[in-house]
Order: sequence, then structure tokens, then C-alpha cells
Amino acid sequence: MEVLLNHPCAVVLVCALLFRVAHCLLQNLPVPKVVRGEEFRAWKWKNLSVSLVHSLLTGAWALSCVLIYPETVHNLHSYFVPVSYLLVCVSTGYFVQDAGDIILTGHARGSWEFLVHHTLVIWCFGYALFTKLYVSGAVVALFVEVNSVTLHLRLMLKLAEQMSSPAFQVNKMLNLFTYVFFRLSAQGYLTWYIVYNYSWLDHASFFLAAMVLMNGMILVYFYRLLRADFCPRPKRTGTQNGTHKSAPMTQKFLTD
Repeated sequence: MEVLLNHPCAVVLVCALLFRVAHCLLQNLPVPKVVRGEEFRAWKWKNLSVSLVHSLLTGAWALSCVLIYPETVHNLHSYFVPVSYLLVCVSTGYFVQDAGDIILTGHARGSWEFLVHHTLVIWCFGYALFTKLYVSGAVVALFVEVNSVTLHLRLMLKLAEQMSSPAFQVNKMLNLFTYVFFRLSAQGYLTWYIVYNYSWLDHASFFLAAMVLMNGMILVYFYRLLRADFCPRPKRTGTQNGTHKSAPMTQKFLTD
């Protein structure tokens, strides 16, 4: 624990490296043929595979921390235990790795929303790790990773062009439930906690601004999710003005 608390930066970098190793190992798994045929789809599949591993790990870990240590929910400011501190280190390492993957593979422009999100998360989690404050807040924030499991599966099914499959339909309903119960509820609780305790919390204005920005992003994405899965627009034809769909159009399709 002493090493963990005194060298959070080194621990985060080790975790980032481990997620990079996981990225390499996951390349040995079979990939749908339709995914292999396009560069962007192939990269996105690899990227989502690592994200899915992170979400499965940290989502279950965050829930376990709250169940075993209920004080985590009640004192977001100063309470934490070693296992919750390590969780924040692991998750920060993932976001560092994922941001690096997006930038170094040349997909920063098409994935700018993810980079904004990752920057906010790394900044807030880094503050928690170095000051030992808001660690429990970071744990509660990781409740969203329960929903990220279904979000990542949804995108992977879209990449594999399985939108009409039973798996996609079941996941669509699970995704809606987890989005409301784990993502919107967790963000709402964090926002309420900061507003309610604003007068005495450290750097409350910064965290409130970060929460407002994050809330705006997840509400916009929630609207896009409902529009795409429950109120779909008429499908476009395979060509437009005599030309085939471009790569940016494919990326737009996959972000809905």
C-alpha cells in the first residue's frame, strides 16, 4: 500500500502497459470477415475489445467496492480503502492507454469526443490519486462501466453488421436499462453530491464544471442512442450522388 500511495504515476503507467499487452493478446481472437475488410472497422474492433475487458473488470470491481465498503457511497470526498485506490489506478491506466491508441493510430480527428472524455477522466482521476481525495467519487463514477459493457457490445455487433440479430435486440434493451440505472444515475448522484456539499469541498468549482460537461455529453449520447435504436431513420442507399459511402460516413454510422 505504501508503494501504491507514494508512486501513483508509476502504477498508472504499469497498468497502461498491461492494457497494451492485453490489446496485443486479443488480436489472436477470431474477427468477423466484414470487420477485417475495412481499416477503420478493424481498428475499432481491436480498440473495443480492450475497452470491453476494462469495462468488465472495473464495472464489477466498482460495484464490489460499494457492496463491501458502503461508506464509499456516503463519503465521496475523503474515504477510500486500498482496493478502491488500486481500482482508480487501473482505470486511469486504461484511459491513458486508450487515448494513446487513438492518437498514435491517427484516429484522433474522428474520435475527438472520446479524447475529450478521456482527458476529463484522466485529469479528475489523477487529482484523486495524487491528493488522496475523491477516490470514492472516482469509484462511484466507474459505475458507468457496467453500462459500457453493453455499449461496447452494441458497437461490436454493429461493426459485424448484426443489427437485426436476436443478440443485438436483447443487448439493445439491456443497454437502455444500464444506461439509465448505472450511467445517468451515477452521474446524477455525483452532481448532486458536489452541489449539496459545494461550500466545503476542495476545488468544488472545477469538479462541478467537469460534471456539467460530462453530463452534457452523456445526455447528447443518450439522445443519439434512443434515436438510433428506437426511432431509426430511413436507411440510405449504398451510393450517394453516384459515389460509394466514404470512410467518414462509416465512422458516423458507428458513432450512432
